Amino acid sequence: MSEPQGSDGSDSTQRLPVLEKTSDTAADTTGLGQSSSAAAYDPLPTLAAGEDRNGRFWSARRVPATVLALLLLVGAGAFLYDITAVRADRPAMSWRKSLARQLAERPLDDTWVLVGAGIAVALGAWLLILAATPGLRGVLPMRRTHVDVRAGLHRAAAAMVLRDRAVEVSGVQSVQVRMTRTRADVRAVSHFRELDDVRADLDDVLADAIRGLGLSRPPALSVHVGRPGRKKG
Repeated sequence: MSEPQGSDGSDSTQRLPVLEKTSDTAADTTGLGQSSSAAAYDPLPTLAAGEDRNGRFWSARRVPATVLALLLLVGAGAFLYDITAVRADRPAMSWRKSLARQLAERPLDDTWVLVGAGIAVALGAWLLILAATPGLRGVLPMRRTHVDVRAGLHRAAAAMVLRDRAVEVSGVQSVQVRMTRTRADVRAVSHFRELDDVRADLDDVLADAIRGLGLSRPPALSVHVGRPGRKKG
């Protein structure tokens, strides 16, 4: 089998044209020296139809309750002891005499009266906020499969699950996951493959992982894929 030759008898090699892939969502270079996919997309749904949403877990507020109980116990005990001493024909304690005199003589627009009133209002508002809010922001409620059982998942554990699933995607070198009550922000570094392809695979994998967590209020999914930065020599 003979190969085609040129007119001068020598071998000729024809170079094939190189096609470059262009796209409106091609990677661009950011100020951090990374290339990232800027394509806009809608998060995939992670909650099936008909599934119930459970509320957050309520904190026991043990530390604020303990501090408040100790303050009330000390104050009530001091006043009760002083009143009992007066009833027993003993002189009242000097601090209560001074407090009663100051409250009787100082006008309402006095600086110390306003400061004390402001502190009391701030403490009262703080206690009301603690009483009206559930707390335990780090625990994500899970769907209830049994009536008498409630389960929760720590945000750190949920972020670890998403990170482990993300690193299994082809082309992903490293992943950082920031988990909040309403959003899962995933930032991945890809050292090969097209960024849009990696991001599409991450969308599918992470949406399926969020469904698998069984959360009552699945967070919205946000995925960002970039190239590794250049090493400084």
